[in-house]
Formats: sequence, structure tokens, C-alpha cells
Amino acid sequence: MSIKAKKSLGQNFLINHDVLEKIVTTVPITNKEILEIGPGSGNLTQYILKKKPKKVYVIEKDASLSLMLTERFNNEKNLNIINDDVLKISENRISKEKLIVFGNLPYNISTEILLKWIVNLGKEFWFTKLVLMFQKEVADRIIAKFNTSNYGRLSILSHWKLDVTKILDIKPESFSPKPKIDSSLLLFSPKENFFKIQNPKNLEMITRVFFNHRRKMIKKPFNQIFKNADQVSKKFDINLNLRPQNLEPQIYYELTKEYEDLRS
Repeated sequence: MSIKAKKSLGQNFLINHDVLEKIVTTVPITNKEILEIGPGSGNLTQYILKKKPKKVYVIEKDASLSLMLTERFNNEKNLNIINDDVLKISENRISKEKLIVFGNLPYNISTEILLKWIVNLGKEFWFTKLVLMFQKEVADRIIAKFNTSNYGRLSILSHWKLDVTKILDIKPESFSPKPKIDSSLLLFSPKENFFKIQNPKNLEMITRVFFNHRRKMIKKPFNQIFKNADQVSKKFDINLNLRPQNLEPQIYYELTKEYEDLRS
């Protein structure tokens, strides 16, 4: 069954065998429960199944691809194909066990998927590892350190509850159809200790307000968020002439807690 990638769904199928092998050996998956996002034509799925996991769930939005996967893997009793939209599904209902997640994420919604997972994380993580592929420029923003041009909301939100490691960069030739840009594979691991915030949406809001004007001084966003901006800036010893990228992630977490405390 011939499958053509759909541009509207950001589909680029991974075909490089060395890269596929590298992805499935990033973390041990034998006898573990696996969730794969956007399996496409099933190339990575096949490599995952070779490692003898306990159970594999795949979420594929494209109905024709779901049908093709059902035909391709019709003898696989441990494979559960879910034809649904990952942005609408509740991941912690998929399994009672914590999952290892793999995903060659659709480029057009990759950050949306990641932010959905981060914002909806409760006290208990529903996964043990995320092994995810992004456009290289998005990956660079996720792993960026403060005081660099790539640093921003994605980095601050990602590093709140997760440790992030870059595994490798992947050239366009590894995909069909060939994208115009490089990709990067990242590994996300839950932190045992992270800064406690009541509602992650407040962190999302605060970072959005600050980075809406990333080249301007932080005085304006401070005044937007806090009625007593001068007091708050003095409390945390923050110079209001700095720019958003000059503040470490920890400062944003502390400012979010301060915002919550002042409103409660």
C-alpha cells in the first residue's frame, strides 16, 4: 500500500536505518510500555517492536495511515493503534503504567504537543522518558541557556520539570519526503525535585508576557503582571533595565509563585 506524506499534517517519514536504530537504543525499552506519536508509515514502530517491549500504543491522526499500520502489523498482538489527535487525547488514560514516549513529531504542531504535556503535568508523571524529534531550530530553543538569543519560553517551560539532553542531529536525507531543514532528537527525563507552582498556566502566561517583547526591557512586562512591580523587583533583586533573556529560568519560576501568592 503506497502512502504519500501529507504536507497539511507536517508528515516526513524517517527512512534512515542507522538513525532509527539510534532512536530505539536511546533508552532501554524491552518489557516496557511504549507510546509512539505520529508513527506515519510505521518505520520507527517496526524498530520499537524488534526490541520486545511489553506493549506499544501508537497515536496516528491520519485515518489512511492508521489503516495502513493495521495492515502492516496485523500479526502484532502487542500493538494498539489509536486513530486520534494527540492534542485532544488524555495520555494518562492510555495505560495504568508509566510510558516511554517516542515521537517524530509533526513539525507544524511539535511545540504545541510539548507545551500541552508540560502544562498538563500533574504531581505524577504519566511517562518515564520522552524521546522526541523536532526541527533543529525548535530543539535549539528548547535546550537554550539564558543570555543566548535562542533562550525563551520553550526553554523555561521545558526545564521546569524536565532534564533535557540532545542525542543527535538528523540530516534531511534521512526522511521521505526530504524536509528543507535539519532535525534534532532530544531526550526528556522527569526531575525528582522541581520548583512548586500551583498552576502551570501561570508560568505559561508570565513567560508569554515577558517574551512578547524579548528585545525590550523587562520594566513593561513587570508592570503588566504586578501592581507592585517595584517592590517585587527589589524583593528578587532584579534590574528592570534587563531584557527577558537575561533572567535565569529559576527567576521565572519564583516570579510565577510570587504572582500566585499575591493573588491568593
